[in-house]
Parts: sequence; C-alpha cells; structure tokens
Amino acid sequence: MVTEVRGVVSRGRGEPVTVETVLVPDPGPGEAVVDVQACGVCHTDLHYRDGGISDDYPFLLGHEAAGTVTAVGEGVTGLQPGDYVILNWRAVCGVCRACARGRPWYCFSTHNADQKMTLADGTELSPALGIGALAEKTLVAAGQCTKVDPEAPATAAGLLGCGVMAGLGAAINTGGVSRGDTVAVYGCGGVGAAAIAGARLAGARTIVGVDIDRRKLGAARSLGATHAVNAAEEDPVEAIKKATGGFGADVVIEAIGRPDTYRQAFYSRDLAGTLVLVGVPTPEMRLDMPLLDFFSHGGALKSSWYGDCLPSRDFPMLIDLYRQGRLDLDRFVSATITIDEVEDAFAAMHRGDVLRSVVVF
Repeated sequence: MVTEVRGVVSRGRGEPVTVETVLVPDPGPGEAVVDVQACGVCHTDLHYRDGGISDDYPFLLGHEAAGTVTAVGEGVTGLQPGDYVILNWRAVCGVCRACARGRPWYCFSTHNADQKMTLADGTELSPALGIGALAEKTLVAAGQCTKVDPEAPATAAGLLGCGVMAGLGAAINTGGVSRGDTVAVYGCGGVGAAAIAGARLAGARTIVGVDIDRRKLGAARSLGATHAVNAAEEDPVEAIKKATGGFGADVVIEAIGRPDTYRQAFYSRDLAGTLVLVGVPTPEMRLDMPLLDFFSHGGALKSSWYGDCLPSRDFPMLIDLYRQGRLDLDRFVSATITIDEVEDAFAAMHRGDVLRSVVVF
C-alpha cells in the first residue's frame, strides 16, 4: 500500500521549494517508515535546492528529524512500530574496511532505503542525505533510525540528526577537546554554536567564538564561549592569541567552509595545535598557502564528517545530557514553523536571523 503525504520538494536549481503530494510505499526488507514529528531546516537543504550537492532533481528535502516508527519491513530486528527515533544519515554497514578496523564512524558503505518515494505522477524523488524528512512520513533504511528516550521533544532531539551533532562531534570526536584546552570556533551559526557547546561539555577553559554577526556572537556566549570576537572589527587571529596567552588555541574549528577563514583558523592555532574543518566548501574553492607553514606549524589538520559520530553511541548519550540539563538543545531552536514556511526559513537563514528553524508536523 502507498501512503500519500505532504512533503517539501525542490524541483530545480535555485527555484523556490514547493509543498507537494509525496507517495510513500510500505517498507520493504531492511526498511522502515517513520511518522516525522519535527524536522530542522538545515543549510544542507539549501545546498540541495541551489545545486550545491548534485543535480539529481527533484529532491525531497529534510534530514534533521525525529519521529515515531509506524512500520518495518522484513528482516528488521531491534526496531518496531512505536519506537521513538532520531533519523541519521550514517547507517553503518558493519562490514566495510572502516567498520572492519573498528572505525564505524568512517563507514564507507552507509546504506539508504532501496525503494523510492515518488511524486503523484510517479516521478522518483531523491531524498536529501537519503532521508527526505521534510514530509509527514518518510521511508528510510532501518539502520537510519536511532532509538532515544521519548521524553525528549522532537524539536530538540531531531537537531542531533545533523547540525548539532556535526558541531558537537567536531569538537569532541574529531578535535578531541579535553579538560583545560583552549578552543576557537570560526562561524557561530548552528554548527559552530554546537561546537562551542561541545567544547564546554568537554571542559575547555577558554572558548573563543568568531563571527561578524553580533546576534550569533551573543548566542555563542550563551552556549559557553568565554570570548566573542567580531571579525569585522578586529583581527581574529590576534584576538585569539591574546585570549590564549599569546600562543593560539589548542583546537580551532572552522565551521564556515571558506578559504579565507580556513587560513585564519590555521594561523590561530598554537604550535602542534589541531585544526578541524566542519564547514562545507563549494567545489570551486581553492586554498593557496606556503607549504613551509604546514611543516613549521606542525599539529593536525582534520576534516569532520558528521562530527565523526556513531549514532547508536552518541545520540542516546547526548539526549541523556539534554534531559539532565547539561546540553541545552532547546537553545538552538530559534523558531518553530509549518511545512509551508520552509522557503521563508531559507530567507531567515540567509539573513542570519536563526540558529535553526524547525518544522513541526
């Protein structure tokens, strides 16, 4: 049986999204259907709309979501109707070379649902990050469902499905921030703000947030930044060195994805410090720096994919911290909106008005 639902569709590069009828099939082997309760409007969805990911239109947008499983397909174990889940886009395979080496957070063969959701005329949809959760229901691989405590509201829990996990993980998992470290974060939007929260959770003693938007710097302060640097008014490299005793930070996180801010982040490190790129560049961007500087500064240059998270390990733990009052996920929810307001949410994102707009179903 096929179920008709409403979903947010991107039909062409740069075109405004539309809310259309989406046909969701019953789950096949290894699949699950989820009633979506809330889904964040992420910058990655805007990348999909604008052609920054691929040209495989039309897309069913949305991937940062929580909801309830309504049906599972043949062979699915450990998941049943009624389970409250966060959707993830890293359903680890367990057998690839990364998984076999005990590094499933690098899984090279993550899987999605085999069946396709379609438009009413039969046109197949490409679900964003294999999820497509800006819809009343969605079809995913069962491994994309991570069970968590149902006491956590979906508006907060769903954010772990992408942006918040990416930022927290960039600090804790990729950057390895630990007690007493000094940390700097370039870009205090949703991902950068989450990196600041992660650094605070890990026990960093100095956390410097860098942005050009005073509102975002205020949010950074509220989430744990000890210093706020407006890069439009002062040199962020010098400001970070001043805040860290003249040395630079132990861990610097670049959450923007631009060559100029990456260069600044590189020179903001202490000797042998770690630089983590979690901001997503566009394909045409290039970096030109003296190779000698990479040698002489030492340390580690890393990229963080999904915060190097393992959803089955990290999502339940972070929800527990949220319920204990130690991780303020609610602070990231700037606005709750309807499915018909996603295009307006993209505009608010461009203006810097929100950390995250969340569609509530």
